[in-house]
Amino acid sequence: MKLVHKSSLQRSFFRPAWAEVSLSAARHNASLLSRLVAPARLCAVVKADAYGHGATAMAVAFLEGGASCLAVALVEEGIQLREAGIDAPILILSEPPREAMAEVMRFDLTPTLYTREGIIAAQEAASKLYPLEHKGVHLKVDTGMHRVGARPVDVTALAKEVQASDNLFLEGLWTHLAKAEDRESSLTRRQLEVFESTRAELASTGMFPSKLHVANSAGALVHPASRYSMVRCGLSLYGYYPAPWISKEFSRLSNGDALQPVMSLKARVSYVHEVEAGEGISYGHLYHVSKRSRIAVVPLGYADGVSRKLSAGIGEALLNGRRRPFAGAVTMDQLMLDCGEDTQIREGDEVVLLGEQGGEQIWADHWAELTGSIVYEVLCGIGPRVPRNYLD
Repeated sequence: MKLVHKSSLQRSFFRPAWAEVSLSAARHNASLLSRLVAPARLCAVVKADAYGHGATAMAVAFLEGGASCLAVALVEEGIQLREAGIDAPILILSEPPREAMAEVMRFDLTPTLYTREGIIAAQEAASKLYPLEHKGVHLKVDTGMHRVGARPVDVTALAKEVQASDNLFLEGLWTHLAKAEDRESSLTRRQLEVFESTRAELASTGMFPSKLHVANSAGALVHPASRYSMVRCGLSLYGYYPAPWISKEFSRLSNGDALQPVMSLKARVSYVHEVEAGEGISYGHLYHVSKRSRIAVVPLGYADGVSRKLSAGIGEALLNGRRRPFAGAVTMDQLMLDCGEDTQIREGDEVVLLGEQGGEQIWADHWAELTGSIVYEVLCGIGPRVPRNYLD
């Protein structure tokens, strides 16, 4: 595999803040998941710049760890991977617009289709670039997510249009689970029933797409019936479980082995000063120190993905092996930590906002719980101003 990847060389040496991305953790997660779901194959979801981790580096690590293909949301994301030298199959998870279909075919991307117009556009593009070939496409059926996808009653007719075209063939059929992480919901069972009846109807007409995929991370981990021939994992590849109960179930299934968070967020203390008891800190003076305290300034803020909802003692960071509360409001570029009477704090000390230090841990699921968000949003929110350093 030819790889052109320079992200690790693009770090800033001026601002002491960075994200550490563990390639070994990414490979570990892919290996663990691919073994769990076998004989189904693992498709690694690397959309949104691999959930903020860096699409090219993560794609390579997941493929090395056992993934057999990749999935992205946008045609542009697929082209980026191709231009980086990645030659594995790449699935576009939504139907590309007509004007993008030529690029889909030119870069050998696999489109998801769910409208007659999409099928016509794919056929036209394929016929111009590959007049003597048949290009594989996937049909998506809406079994209850109600975002995108063909109605179950329309799938057979659409599949027949694909099969009747001169340059396309039906490689895959898939759907997306809406509540697979909810242990109490019956929706997953109902969605699987709809998908299975749709697949059976296709089979009755002589159509047998080789790639059947339903499971997302939650489905892959705890709903074996959803695995079919392929699973699409996103969140779990980056080291997180879709729900706390799933982590316990996964530990049982994997004989105690665990997923490893791939990305840590770190910085160095840029300034230290003392304030008197009762003084307010940062915008709005939302936080007042109860005693004379040393305040450590950290050069990361909400423009970098540190939510303002963590302000005023709700959030914490690790500094010299101890948890330190956020003092006052998180600002756009900086945040402050209340270090109390600790005189050992120095400029240049390493601060861990997400990760491990001194036996303590803070991860994205903790931030999500504190802010009423989800892990996906926390990870994707770590912005491009934060350089990614790839560690092996």
